[in-house]
Amino acid sequence: MSLPSLKTRARLSEVRYEIRGELARRARELEAQGRHLIKLNIGNPGAFGFRAPEHLQRAIADHIAQADPYTHQQGLPAAREAIAAFHKARGTPNASPERVFVGNGVSELIDLSLRALLNPGDEVLLPSPDYPLWSAATILNDGRPVYYRCLPEHGFLPDPDEIASLVSPRTRAIVLINPNNPTGAVYPRALLERIVAIAARHGLLLMADEIYDGILYDGARFEPLAPLAGELPCLSFGGLSKVHRACGWRVGWAVLSGDPLASGDFHHAMDLLGALRLCANVPGQFAIEQALHGADTISALTAPGGRLYETRRALVECCAASEHLSLVTPAGALYGFPGVVGEAAHGFDDHAFALEMLETEDVLIVPGSSFNVPYRHHFRVTLLPEAEVLREVFARVERVLERRAQAHRARAVA
Repeated sequence: MSLPSLKTRARLSEVRYEIRGELARRARELEAQGRHLIKLNIGNPGAFGFRAPEHLQRAIADHIAQADPYTHQQGLPAAREAIAAFHKARGTPNASPERVFVGNGVSELIDLSLRALLNPGDEVLLPSPDYPLWSAATILNDGRPVYYRCLPEHGFLPDPDEIASLVSPRTRAIVLINPNNPTGAVYPRALLERIVAIAARHGLLLMADEIYDGILYDGARFEPLAPLAGELPCLSFGGLSKVHRACGWRVGWAVLSGDPLASGDFHHAMDLLGALRLCANVPGQFAIEQALHGADTISALTAPGGRLYETRRALVECCAASEHLSLVTPAGALYGFPGVVGEAAHGFDDHAFALEMLETEDVLIVPGSSFNVPYRHHFRVTLLPEAEVLREVFARVERVLERRAQAHRARAVA
């Protein structure tokens, strides 16, 4: 007798995460067949030969004997003090260790914070394109994502007037990803001030995903949101995974700023949810103080001659040399988000293109529509490989796009 299949949660059908989805599963199958792939789907520095800085590794090694017990649900006191001091130096109002939450990466804290905030049917304003975890966490916590557009023709920056027009009686929060994943956009101060004004007018929580705050190119300036928000409740997310190249350590934090009385209930909800999962990974927390107050190890990588800068240069030059690609040059973060244009764009489908790149060119990229945009002519690559590897990737991209352009020409003549 066959057993009935287990039913899963219906809302999972609304969730997508193509960064590790169907294409990544197909990539594993091809690797099992002996194919050598260039995988540009995940911003995972360690997979490209980067290492967490030695002084962070040493901080963990020196304290490993103290890492066996559970710690406080909000994190090690010394780690929270270091995070609070870092934010206080930025001008974050009411930054204190009591208002810092350490999690197993920013991903866990995004989920916990939305669980603490949302009732069924509540709405969250999200950028389009977004990092799809934000959409997934909103949906799985019974909320509704409402997208404000960040269009390529506007440099992937949002229009505050559109954000204001999307606010409804069910809106609870505005999410900002700055510097942005997947586009690399960096938000100017005047734009952030206008968004803060919208949140203040409607009593909304600001949620600032700032995990790439130190990854900036060509003099781009990062403006933290919390100092601009002032007494308005703001939750600022950061961590060790990107700037400090320590993804596997699973260390992220969220800082709740603004008027403590206005956010008191939310603080208690976050504390309760943190307690239910006991605590975050303890060993990695010993590296936080050195990460935030020790030597700067990212600037050399993002300056001319640095590895990230030179790979970004390769991306810009390859797109500029192609008649089939357009690019808004990323000002920050670890990604490029090229668009397909011209003859190659006729009948273009980003998922079919990504599958063709995988099957015929041994390259794994992420379709742009995976980032919750309505159009299907973009794709995302990470800037983590060496520059020459990325140039080879774009030679293969060019090969596929030229085939598509030639097929369009042939159809036009027939």
